[in-house]
Amino acid sequence: MSSAQRFLALLVALCLLAAVLRMVSRRGPVPYAVLLAVVGIGVGALPGVPRAEISPDLILLVFIPGLVFEATLSLDLVQLRRQLPAVLLLATVGVAVTVLLIGSLAHWWLGLSWTSGMLLGAVLAPTDPIAVVSLLRHTRAPRALTTILEGESLFNDGTGVAVFAALLASSGTTSAAHVAGQFALITFGGAGIGVACGLVGVALLRLQSEAPTDILITISIAYGAYLAADLAHTSGIVSTVAAGLVIASTARRVVLHGREMTDFWELLAFVLNAVLFLLIGTALPTRSLLDVLGMVAATFAIVVAARAVPAYLLLLAVSPRARDVPWRWRNMIFWSGLRGALSVALALSLTGRSGVDQRVPLIAYGVVVLSLVVQGGPIRLVARRLGITSAVPAS
Repeated sequence: MSSAQRFLALLVALCLLAAVLRMVSRRGPVPYAVLLAVVGIGVGALPGVPRAEISPDLILLVFIPGLVFEATLSLDLVQLRRQLPAVLLLATVGVAVTVLLIGSLAHWWLGLSWTSGMLLGAVLAPTDPIAVVSLLRHTRAPRALTTILEGESLFNDGTGVAVFAALLASSGTTSAAHVAGQFALITFGGAGIGVACGLVGVALLRLQSEAPTDILITISIAYGAYLAADLAHTSGIVSTVAAGLVIASTARRVVLHGREMTDFWELLAFVLNAVLFLLIGTALPTRSLLDVLGMVAATFAIVVAARAVPAYLLLLAVSPRARDVPWRWRNMIFWSGLRGALSVALALSLTGRSGVDQRVPLIAYGVVVLSLVVQGGPIRLVARRLGITSAVPAS
């Protein structure tokens, strides 16, 4: 077969496998995203099956913009405004505290340098609770809780990547002032570009009234906002989120063809997630991970412990008496701090970089897998035990 035919065969195989696993997940206790990753690991470990090679650019440029834009469009903006203090606190102070805790403990406990420790913290700071949100969307779970998890994930993707980029741009220094300056430039620069792209998108949408054209325009804005910010060396994720919020808030009920638009973006996100989680599993560097297995387990423990600070302590600032954010919600927020594809992409971008301990990408990859399996696997049982959901259908 030619290279093009092999690529097409891979796509066909991935789509068929994803479809079969979707049917299995609807009848079993394991969430779809977790099942995809686990089966991907199993396929990649089979004798004679070559390990998939994933570049960080593939994840960041092909998968992330579409997933982020769909999540932004599907946000309940009314609930987001109500829960904005909690979301912003988790996505800003929560990210900073998480990076500092993981970085410091990785330095003191695992023996990594301060630079490598802080970069590991930045890689693992963004949460990806896709398995949890998918579950809550398909049950009678409190909409406010779902919005907090969705909003935190969206915004801390942007702030987490901005912290990561700021650390890299600071040439390895951990000077707080320099990192803060780079963070502000990357974040606000990306937000400004995203707002401008969103306004352009709204103007184009108002010029016509055809659903397929609406969809093409939103695709262009989602990926164009990311690309424009990336070329300007600012945050592509922040830019895409900002563009999505502009379109969702000003055009959703005015010019967008709601059902067609929603169906398209839900389908695209489903396909992107299915392929991405399978790729993450099949690309797992199993042999290399065995050499750092102890460090992976220790780092996972650090990540889980660090999650307790934003989930329990920081939320006291917005709900001191646990009225707006009950304790069972906080327990769910704590357990929902899964790590996913974005952390894998950031980890892969550190491979071969001078001045960075090359165990960091391996450790981060291993933590993502442990997070998906250990935290994501029993998520339906956890939700029931906490009283978040009752009879939980498959998501």
